[in-house]
Amino acid sequence: MSGTLDNFTIVIFGASSDLASRKLFPSIFQLARWGHMPESFRLIGVGRQEQSHEEFRAFVRSRLLEHSPEAAGDAARLDAFCLRLFYARVDLDDPASYEVLRDEIMREEKVGGSTCRNLMFYLSIPPSLAPAVVRNLGKAGLGGREQSCTGWRKLIAEKPYGHDLESARELNRVINEVFEENQVYRIDHYLGKEPVQNIMVFRFSNGIFEPLWNRQYIAQVQITIAEDFGIRDRGAYYEESGLLRDIIQNHGLQLLTAIAMEPPVDLSADSIRDEKAKVLRSVRHFTPDSVRESVVIGQYEGYRNEKNVAPDSKVETFAAVKFHVDNWRWSGVPFYMKAGKNLAKRVTEIVITFRCPPQNYYGPSGGAACCTPNQVVLGIQPDETVAIRFGAKRPGEQMITDPVFMKFDYRDTFQGEGLTPYHRLLLDAIEGNQMNFIRKDSVEYSWEIIDSLKNSIDGQVPEQYPVHSWGPESSRIYG
Repeated sequence: MSGTLDNFTIVIFGASSDLASRKLFPSIFQLARWGHMPESFRLIGVGRQEQSHEEFRAFVRSRLLEHSPEAAGDAARLDAFCLRLFYARVDLDDPASYEVLRDEIMREEKVGGSTCRNLMFYLSIPPSLAPAVVRNLGKAGLGGREQSCTGWRKLIAEKPYGHDLESARELNRVINEVFEENQVYRIDHYLGKEPVQNIMVFRFSNGIFEPLWNRQYIAQVQITIAEDFGIRDRGAYYEESGLLRDIIQNHGLQLLTAIAMEPPVDLSADSIRDEKAKVLRSVRHFTPDSVRESVVIGQYEGYRNEKNVAPDSKVETFAAVKFHVDNWRWSGVPFYMKAGKNLAKRVTEIVITFRCPPQNYYGPSGGAACCTPNQVVLGIQPDETVAIRFGAKRPGEQMITDPVFMKFDYRDTFQGEGLTPYHRLLLDAIEGNQMNFIRKDSVEYSWEIIDSLKNSIDGQVPEQYPVHSWGPESSRIYG
């Protein structure tokens, strides 16, 4: 933690949500336990049901005991944490209901000798509810542009940010009527993962890689985001979104920007986000003609039997997409992206494949044989690794090479308890660091790309693929 933090109140809309139970409450508890929270912070949970402060504290305590192993072994800190919890019943669509929240926030209650006036709002709610909540915060005088209130204001919004370009622009417009852009933190938990944050460090702090990081030396980039489970209880959501909107629009394109961005002017949030936005502006849009050779969509067998899924659904649960970044550095280099549900295993990784040397001296037939290309493999999850594949001489009389790997593993190299993505991103938001949050222009650029893709495949029937396979057979050409 940099410096001493001012006391503040964090308000969580959707306090009974699965995200709050599994991620937010445990992360905030751990930050407090590690000394990363101010002494007199407050947490106000917001929900529709009637509930007292004590009932809410009991609910959070039960969630912490279930999802945070450290809570059970630290009763004193758990008790102290629960005393910082409060509850406000709010009808999210009713502006008058927000007076209850305002009263709870602004009541002259001294907490540890200090009244909290700095406010952080966390929207752990369905995206369709976000515009009404933001508007009503403004009407209640709780927005970031409100001049009558002292202290700072911050808004954290979970993905998805809209359903398409039009809805994203409307959501951005509503948010910016109530909050300044420098008060808005659009969260994508992938950007809080250590291996993702390491991509920029790997590129720009190592002289042996960045000079080769361009079309002259790199043949292709492959990004894989594979999950070994289905949609679980998200049938209604998936019928509206599909995998392209759920994963590729955010996680996938954010990984692409990290690989393809130019060196920033400095490490300020906007300098880094400027370069990421430039990449998204450079991604070639899709047409009905181009998708025939650039896109394969699939649906796992049994998807149509899932709860809240139409029996004739054409929603994709798998996609393999070839992107092109039309700029000086990357012209002609394909970026292959494969993502899906119910695939063979859970893995997220990025493979950068380099071009072979002009002559291969060491193959079985001398120069006639093609070499095995060098690769850099960035493991994001579950393994957090960096591996480099290169050729080495096979022991023996002949001069023949075999591909070998050098591998760095985060867990083996760096001992001790690290920060999870939500620990990291919550701490960044508290400290006012927007580097790992998505700016509104990038949201809109990414939706322009996905809208062009969705419109170009409109009506296309996804190919069926077996559960726990690697997707449709026709996607094999994408790696």
